[in-house]
Amino acid sequence: MTANIVVLATSAILFSTGATGVMLRRNPVAMLMCIEIMLNAGNLVLVLGSRARGNDAGQAIALIVLVIAAAEAVVGLGLALVLFHRREPVDVDEPRAVQG
Repeated sequence: MTANIVVLATSAILFSTGATGVMLRRNPVAMLMCIEIMLNAGNLVLVLGSRARGNDAGQAIALIVLVIAAAEAVVGLGLALVLFHRREPVDVDEPRAVQG
């Protein structure tokens, strides 16, 4: 029971740290890292819930979310790398950086 509270508290701290980073950062790479932290906090809760209920469904869903998050990170980092290669300023508030 105490371990569950520690895991939930850790997940809440991770999620709030990621949400704060997404709101405060303007660098796309930093924003992607903060989104990954938020996804991992959600996965932690999924695994805890599946462990508490004694089934493997939550763990399977968490694995699928990890694979999707890895694909999202690859695409996002690839886009950021292209923008850095052009040596243009990268700011998520700048609509010019998103146009093709």
